[in-house]
Amino acid sequence: MKIDKSLLDDLTQKAKASPRLRMNLDMRTSAEDQSQRMLNALEPGTILPIHRHRKTTETVVILRGSATQYFYDDEGQVTEQLTITAGTPDCGMSVEKGRWHKMVSHESGTVIFEAKDGPYEPIGEADILQVERQK
Repeated sequence: MKIDKSLLDDLTQKAKASPRLRMNLDMRTSAEDQSQRMLNALEPGTILPIHRHRKTTETVVILRGSATQYFYDDEGQVTEQLTITAGTPDCGMSVEKGRWHKMVSHESGTVIFEAKDGPYEPIGEADILQVERQK
């Protein structure tokens, strides 16, 4: 699969048409592939809950646009933030396993590449911070 402007534009259009204002593209080679690799188009206004991944580190590289990753303590208070922008020295990050976080898109057309260790596991209720605070 070639990752090019056409593919990113198509994914962005699907995100804009989605009520969630985001769309991902699974990049695994088969259902038996035990990795997690995806492109994720995030439009401004998409709502991502504060969440964590207890069994995996998450690697994010921004391919287009700009977004901020917010990190939280157990009470939902922001402890750190990191803005990443495509084509700049600050173009990616690694989120340690177990760390509360959420990403906010700043530009229409923002697309990230995400990778996590091991097979996909849905986020359970215990992994969504119930004290939701914006930024």
